[in-house]
Amino acid sequence: MQKPTLDLDADIAKFDSMLAEYIAGRMDEDAFRIFRLNNGIYGQRQGGRDQMVRIKAPYGSLTADQLELLGAVAERYSRGWGHLTTRQNIQFHFVQLERAPELLRELAAVGLTTREACGDAVRNVAGCHLAGACPYEVLDISPWAEATFQHFLHHPYAQRLPRKFKINFSGCATDCGQAMFNDVGVVGVSRPLADGTTEAGFRVFIGGGLGANPHPAHALEVFTPRDQLLPTIEAVLRTFDHFGNRDNKLRARLKWVVDELGIDELRRRVLRERASLVASSSWPGGIPAIVEVNGDTPAGIDVVRTPTPVGAPVTLRVAAGGPYERWRSANVVIGVAKGAVSAIVHAPLGDITAEQFQELAALTRDLGADVRITNRQNLVFRGLTEDVLPELHRRLLAIDMAEPGAELARDVVACPGADTCNLAVTQSRGLAEAIGQALEEAGLADVGGVRINISGCTNSCGQHHVADIGFHGAERRVAGRPAPGYQLLLGGHVGDTKITFGQRALRLPAKACPEAAVRLVGRFADEREAGASFSEWLARSGGTKAVSAGLADLDHWPDAEERPDYYIDYDETGPYVPKVGPGECAGS
Repeated sequence: MQKPTLDLDADIAKFDSMLAEYIAGRMDEDAFRIFRLNNGIYGQRQGGRDQMVRIKAPYGSLTADQLELLGAVAERYSRGWGHLTTRQNIQFHFVQLERAPELLRELAAVGLTTREACGDAVRNVAGCHLAGACPYEVLDISPWAEATFQHFLHHPYAQRLPRKFKINFSGCATDCGQAMFNDVGVVGVSRPLADGTTEAGFRVFIGGGLGANPHPAHALEVFTPRDQLLPTIEAVLRTFDHFGNRDNKLRARLKWVVDELGIDELRRRVLRERASLVASSSWPGGIPAIVEVNGDTPAGIDVVRTPTPVGAPVTLRVAAGGPYERWRSANVVIGVAKGAVSAIVHAPLGDITAEQFQELAALTRDLGADVRITNRQNLVFRGLTEDVLPELHRRLLAIDMAEPGAELARDVVACPGADTCNLAVTQSRGLAEAIGQALEEAGLADVGGVRINISGCTNSCGQHHVADIGFHGAERRVAGRPAPGYQLLLGGHVGDTKITFGQRALRLPAKACPEAAVRLVGRFADEREAGASFSEWLARSGGTKAVSAGLADLDHWPDAEERPDYYIDYDETGPYVPKVGPGECAGS
């Protein structure tokens, strides 16, 4: 898809100037913090000049040149690898603050920006990673997500909001883009017309969110025509700006406006705002130019072979056979109408090394592929043909990215946790790795239809609320001594424009969580009826309370002298010490 060139020179020049003022001691600490956050630069728990840099990839889209540059960034600015997030960003840690302007210039040269990737602004516009290649979509949301990103970048209303504002797109009701827990979730739908044809458009959902207090999104109206989509999103944004809580950050998201006003009143105010928006100089009515140029024709249904949509019967296990056959059965999605062949590249924990970035860039060029980040921290190569799949697998195998991990139990999602985040109380990445290893050893890593997500605190950056099996970090105290623990949640699900948040089960020692995951996945694999989802199995087994009763023995803290490892978190060498600093991310 053709994208407009981003004009970022003024942003970078201003960052250079403000940074110089700050280093010279002539700029207030709080003012500079707000400024750098709006430019995608976060502080880390290590303090000092170590920063996390978040790079936007709207709807996950990346080019070969961008992948190549990301490899260079990992090597020259960070610690040799980068991290893919659940909102289709790329993060690099331990970047020195003084080098940020230099890095921003390199990113801008290949069309990437960190602008408004953080702070109280419109964040990265996320979207279904199979948009334009999915056999179920009503329309291709890719140009719509691009138009939304372009419209709100630098938008005056998008700079100093009461709190951050998140927009997601899905091309059909399957909702792989996860519209149901965002401030604005856009889903492709169609409506019948009087002449017997149908009109493609959207259903817009508003007021959703995760965090420590998850809220489901609500439909704004039954159908939003294509020429009204951007005015509708802007109207929601303006209403949030007018009525969001600017006095209490903990209750400042749009979901709290729903609680305060009620959804009916919020709908009324949004639609009233949209009706008068035509008078604004920023009115974005009509079909965006980028949609007119690129088109939004759907991929079309493959009546012979189609991928499994969210909520449909799920594969019991990956197919038998050699490495290539197993990878193909789990990671390849085919839709015939556009000749769309897509292959998911598994990136454990969302981590990609400099060398892997470089080879992925070469693969993108050699295969003429279109690459996107998924919201499960993987990559997907799109626009392929079936005959190139063996070469793709062979080259992925050479860089350790050919694991059949897509939508299987081993595809564990985790936030950065206490490795770098000020708000995390546990090492979520370490637990994710331990769970993956335990599932491999138990022969359960290939089980399909079960999603495991982990957050290092209650704020759900790892999206634990919507996982089949979710964990969030929690400090425990045993005989007055701090110890790393997790709250287990079961039965979360998002799909088919519905959402169910996981129910609380047990609070477990961190070191007992891998065994809990093994038991749960094992029971699910052994007991479910063919094609049943985890939620269906959970309900048939008596629900969260009944299933978690079988794990009660794991909620046990051995004596520190008997099991000192229970009092040391994953990836740590000394006794557990809960350390929480001032938040700059999701929970602040």
